[in-house]
Amino acid sequence: MRRLTLVCLMAAAWAATPAHAGLFDDEEARRQIADLKAKSDARADQQAKSILDLANQNQRLAEEVANLRGLLETLIHKQEVGDKRAQDFYLDLDTRLRKFEAPAAAGGAGAPAEGAPAAQQAATPAADPAREGPDYEAALNFFKAAKYKEAAVAFSAFMQKYPGGQLAPNAQYWLGNAWYAQRDCKKAIEAQTVVTTKYADSPKAPDAWMAIATCQQEMGNAAAAKRSLETVLAKYPNTPAADAAKQRLKK
Repeated sequence: MRRLTLVCLMAAAWAATPAHAGLFDDEEARRQIADLKAKSDARADQQAKSILDLANQNQRLAEEVANLRGLLETLIHKQEVGDKRAQDFYLDLDTRLRKFEAPAAAGGAGAPAEGAPAAQQAATPAADPAREGPDYEAALNFFKAAKYKEAAVAFSAFMQKYPGGQLAPNAQYWLGNAWYAQRDCKKAIEAQTVVTTKYADSPKAPDAWMAIATCQQEMGNAAAAKRSLETVLAKYPNTPAADAAKQRLKK
């Protein structure tokens, strides 16, 4: 009987062991699931925070871009207004200067140089003021209408037709401005250099030097621009261009 009782107790203990093991396995699984859920929730919270931070950064960047765009538009508008005022000023100045130059041109137009060979006098046709003036005005009207490409073509044709005309320095100067208005500083400098060399005594020469300095500055050659401004002060000290050069050199 004792042996039978012992066998029964051992069998019962053996039967209870899997149940206990199963209970332990369930608790461990639940614990692991809870840990995984906690970690998943933490990652979700972190991701949500990162997304929120990114959204805030995007919002700030958008606001900064909008502010910069507004500032750029304001600067462009001011530049356009400044260019228009400068253009109107030089056009008005050009008109005033031509009124003073006209009497001198009338007195010397068509007159051969004293002592020049007869063959040279015959080979050099006198400029026709009756045609020169309208052709110049036609080219200048293109510039006034902001048709800068057409203005460049017209002034180039004028210079080929009237290289020794009374209005040639003016036409060459506005040819340079027409190229500058098209943002072609290289051709603008080339055109204005003709004014500063071939027509160095013209009232347009100091303005041509100023235009060259502007192009050099925009091309990133500050040293060359400084030399051009200093040339204006040295060669044309008592001109409006010299006053403008002084102000620019101070900056």
